[in-house]
Amino acid sequence: MPLKIIRNDITKLECDAIVNAANSTLLGGGGVDGAIHKAAGKGLLIECMKLGGCKPGNAKVTSAYNLPCKYVIHTVGPKWRGGDYGEKAVLASCYRTCLNLAVENKCESVAFPLISSGIYGYPKDQALKVAVDIISGFLLENDILVYIVVFDKSAYQISEKLFTDIASYIDDKYVEKRFYARFRRQPEQQRSQVYPSAAFDESRIMEESDDSAVSSFDDTVIAETTILPPVPAPKALKQSFSLSSVSLDEMISQIDESFSQMLLRKIDEKGMTDAECYKKANIDRKLFSKIRNDVNYKPSKTTAIAFAISLELSLPETKDLLMKAGYALSRSNKFDIIIEYFISKGIYNVFEINEALFAFDQSLLGY
Repeated sequence: MPLKIIRNDITKLECDAIVNAANSTLLGGGGVDGAIHKAAGKGLLIECMKLGGCKPGNAKVTSAYNLPCKYVIHTVGPKWRGGDYGEKAVLASCYRTCLNLAVENKCESVAFPLISSGIYGYPKDQALKVAVDIISGFLLENDILVYIVVFDKSAYQISEKLFTDIASYIDDKYVEKRFYARFRRQPEQQRSQVYPSAAFDESRIMEESDDSAVSSFDDTVIAETTILPPVPAPKALKQSFSLSSVSLDEMISQIDESFSQMLLRKIDEKGMTDAECYKKANIDRKLFSKIRNDVNYKPSKTTAIAFAISLELSLPETKDLLMKAGYALSRSNKFDIIIEYFISKGIYNVFEINEALFAFDQSLLGY
């Protein structure tokens, strides 16, 4: 089952268990701890008084009382002291212990806050990385739905460098395409007045815009452009049907492939098992079964891209797979540009990509 990052109030989430970022007494406190105790009622405090506290990195389970879940798993995170006192190991132990307790109690779903990222001072970007690393590793071996619940954007943060890099990449690609569409619409004389010399090289923009084919423009950009340039054969198409690597019969059969057929072929070519593929894609097993058993299944765009990430496809290969599902990547869509950023960097960790997509208020991959 997948990992979902959501913005919500953890005390109102309907799942089997929620995790409480508690203090060592387990008797309530501020932040998430106080909110959970308040929503659960006095019964939770009375039960916690019988547990004898909890050490950092460990966890204990109680009933949920007035909360809309079955259990509360209380864990004590580390207080940040600069990072040189084993804080990361303790925080990792919190997530690992809570996940094991959820499985032991036959939970099918569990929700976490970002442990220690509040008054305990653990840097939010580092706390998020530990959470995602431990949870994603656990999900490779276990079937359980895991939520990371963020109350508001101030409680969630990816690394400043990654955020800045992606924002710059979006700015370069997104603005450039829209500017180019407006620029081409202007009369040539007006263009030369704005750009009297070779300061603006139109051919360079076309060369840098890998999606200059018609299929890569979305409706917004096409609407802005009165005349489209001549369209060369897309690079992805050329690579897909290279006679040096694919026989004529194979070419013909691949033309008629559905998304499901192409996906299953790619899984075999990569030497992966079905489970390896759908877990790396952050896809639920039941959804994968639907795709496998229905040759004409049409996935959502996020699902199709999630499989491309799982299979570690190149950008042209990703576009091919998307085309089978009826989609394309566009430079006028921030979600698409973020996906392109990670593929171009050779980063195929779907959970890391989802961290960034969430930070930019975009749809997440998988599920």
